[in-house]
Parts: sequence; C-alpha cells; structure tokens
Amino acid sequence: MFWSMNTKLMLIAAGRGDWFTRADACAAGYTDVDIRRRVTAGRWIRLTRGAYAQPGSEVASMAAWDRAAWAHRRAANAVYQRLAGRAVVSHQSALVLYGVQVSELDLRRVHVTRVSGLGRSGSTVCQHAARPPVGESVEQDGVRLTHGARAIVEAVRATSYPVAVSVVDQALRRRVATAEQLTTALSLFDGRPGNNTATRAVLFADSRSESVGESRLRVMLADLGLPEPMLQAEIRDEHGALVARVDFLLAEDGVVIEFDGAIKYGDGTPETLIAEKVREDRLRDLGYQVVRVCWPARPLDLLARIRRAIGRARPGSIAGYVTASQ
Repeated sequence: MFWSMNTKLMLIAAGRGDWFTRADACAAGYTDVDIRRRVTAGRWIRLTRGAYAQPGSEVASMAAWDRAAWAHRRAANAVYQRLAGRAVVSHQSALVLYGVQVSELDLRRVHVTRVSGLGRSGSTVCQHAARPPVGESVEQDGVRLTHGARAIVEAVRATSYPVAVSVVDQALRRRVATAEQLTTALSLFDGRPGNNTATRAVLFADSRSESVGESRLRVMLADLGLPEPMLQAEIRDEHGALVARVDFLLAEDGVVIEFDGAIKYGDGTPETLIAEKVREDRLRDLGYQVVRVCWPARPLDLLARIRRAIGRARPGSIAGYVTASQ
C-alpha cells in the first residue's frame, strides 16, 4: 500500500486512514518538488487541496468504481478534517462512508453540508447550505455524517431514476436507513427539484436486490411492463431440497431470469462453471425456462427473449415448489 513511501510518512498516513497532508510529507522529509514528481508519476494522488494518498498496486487492480470510492473515502476524511467541525459530510460522500456502492453517482467532488458559517465550493469540494438545517448527524470513525436517510434522499435527487433505485436498494440492504426513515426524509424536501425521482425510487426500492446490476435490471423489467417478479426466490424439488436461489422468478409464467454480473461465477474455474450448468439443468428438469441477462441489455431484445421463454414454459407441469427469501 505504501510503495516508495518512507517509514515516517507511512506511519503518519496509516494513523490518518491512508492519507496525508502536504505538511505531513514535508515533516517526513519530502519537498514540494518531491510531491509534484510523485503525483505526476502517478505514485501519489491529490485528493483535495493539500491532501494526498498513495494507491499502490492493490488499488490499481480494482474496478474503476472501487478505485473511485477508495479515493473518495480518503478525500472526504481530509475535507472534513480541514473544515474543523464547520460542516458534516453529506450526499453521496456520506453514502460512500456508510459503505453504499454508489455506481454512477458523481464522485469528483466531496459533498459537505455547512453547520456554521459560509463556505465556498471548488473543484474538489461542494459545500451545501443546511436547508433544511441538519438536526441530526452520525459520527463514524471520527467523521460526522448526515443521517443515512437524508444522505440517500439528497444524493438521489440529483440523478436518474434507475441509478436512484440502485442506490436506495443498496442502502436498504445495508440498513443505512429504513423505509420509514426515508419517507420522513423525503418530506424535508417537498417541492424541491428531483424529489419526485427520489420518491419514486423509494417506493420502488427493494432490499432483496443484491447488486447494482440487479437493481437496474429490475427497473428495466418494470418499464417493459412485465409482471412483478419474486426476488431471490428459493426453488425446491419435490423432496424439499434446495435446487436454486434465483435472482428473479416470474412464478405464474414458470420463467427464471438471472443477472450475469462480472463476478456471477465466482473465480471462474471450470468447477464453478460446471456447478452453475448443473444448477440450471436442474431448474429446467423441474419445468422452468431460464433467461440469462448480461448488462447492458437491449430492452426490446430482452422483452422478446422473455416472451419466447414464457411461450415455451408450461407452468402447470412444474414440479417442486417455491419459497420466498427472507
């Protein structure tokens, strides 16, 4: 993690949570020229004014959104420390610190909400006025955040409906907020721009969606006018043995819809792929039709595939039974 960083700065950065200031680097023996050279070479990254981090090879191998979240967590900590209690971390920045995967939300700037005084936004920080006032905040690892429900609503008000659904699904799944808390938070922003999108997303959200991809696919299925599917349904054989836990099930039509994400098959070994094929064969033996969806999916093509699967299925001849996941 601390490739080419001297021991003194390594310890300072570790104490801060894997980031450091210009003053820290200078105290550890680096000059401004050293800092510029390392940033130019890509060894260090500039998080915000006067704050840096060293990603290392482990971070370089992450997916793009994971790298962005890695840097944003450290930038949010640095901004919060610089503002010295005059603001709380909010919007999508708070969600990142809560551990929510915020795929497709803008992480170029750290978002904070002022609790005292005035503040200026810039290229790496967006400072929001406290409208409505921040009546409640949460401390996490020494950083104060807006309450989870407020952070969710403020973040998704500025994005599209499909992205909003994926964020709310993840937040509910991680128990960052409850549906009741989200409803209360929505009322704080009645009449504000984007609140209709946020409200629709909250009403449609489902904590059983296990990934961003599943959330986006669920929105597409609804937009295509398909029946509401069961999520994470457990399909069992005649003896009660679990055959599969499936992403989506059109129970009355006898059709299983599976989202094929990048890590769907775990390590991708032959054993894993064979096990998945056996699982799918067992579903077909019970009478189900299986439709696999890769992302991004073309809506009309997907609709045609699902309709063909419904046409092939014989729901009345399906063996075994289905239980809903808890």
